[in-house]
Amino acid sequence: MANLLDIRRRIRSVRNTRQITKAMQMVSAAKLRRAQERAMAARPYGKMLVNVLKSLVSRSELYDPVTGEARHPLLMRREEKTALVVVVSGEKGLAGAFNANILKAAARFIASKEGKNIDILCLGRKSRDYFRRRYPSGEPGEARKGKIQIIGEHVGLMNRAQFASAKEIAERVVGLYTDGKADSVYFVFNEFKSVIAQRLVVDDILPISKVGEEDIVMTEEATEEERKRRIEAAMHAGVGVRAADTSAIDQAAAGFGTAQVDYIYEDDPGKLFGNLLPRYISVQLFRGMLESEAAEHAARMTAMDSATSNASDMIDSLTLVMNRARQAKITKEIIEIVSGAAAAQ
Repeated sequence: MANLLDIRRRIRSVRNTRQITKAMQMVSAAKLRRAQERAMAARPYGKMLVNVLKSLVSRSELYDPVTGEARHPLLMRREEKTALVVVVSGEKGLAGAFNANILKAAARFIASKEGKNIDILCLGRKSRDYFRRRYPSGEPGEARKGKIQIIGEHVGLMNRAQFASAKEIAERVVGLYTDGKADSVYFVFNEFKSVIAQRLVVDDILPISKVGEEDIVMTEEATEEERKRRIEAAMHAGVGVRAADTSAIDQAAAGFGTAQVDYIYEDDPGKLFGNLLPRYISVQLFRGMLESEAAEHAARMTAMDSATSNASDMIDSLTLVMNRARQAKITKEIIEIVSGAAAAQ
């Protein structure tokens, strides 16, 4: 058994660790609130853009009635030979299984595309490090380095996602698809609705099949045990577990551009689609980045809450061991005194 000094040092060390994990939990809770507010603030714009596109689709034809071709290259569907997979992960660890789950889901999806060329675009340090250890870096098109390769990496974006970054990434993705270097584009991210309502999603974003509707290829829900841990962590940090009520905002956004009147567009449908569809892809990417950012903070808050609870349990266990050791030492000293006194008589 360790002596009392070693046990006291261990208790002091665990207590210091508990203070750190508790502070990290509070920081993550504060960042989670801000990330939720940013996601909610960006939602009306996305819904209004979708309504404008739906209005345009209802008043014009997606395909040219003469040639039968799509009005915009992003609507064209062709045989899938090369797939572009955009993977969104976190920048840092200490978030439980958040990054591991995303990377495993991406790896499973890539494995399901056996026999096809896969280009990977990494958003976040963790996805960059994971795929860099497994696949080479190359350029899209004919000068490939293998069936599976990394064509780009963006590190530092997920600390605070910005629309300018999402727009830049979307422009490259749209360019690859328009030039025929990618036949389909998939987006792997963590969809966030509330602290307990999260799921891993693989979304087929290109070609655009139907405006305003997600084309989910693969999804993975949280287990009941994970939901319980999230609820406990949210209660300890004072964070609401239910999704924010955005019915008023959604209703106002839903009515935008949906009036039953005959709009007259100055530009032809092809030019309108050419301006709006790339922005629609930018908004989708930005939404996924915002939701992944919020989900990462929620996962880190849950992980730090579990670490704090485990530290408290360890302190209680070490305190019990210390009390037993101290009692044994006192008992031993009493026995030695009594034995010495008895021997002196």
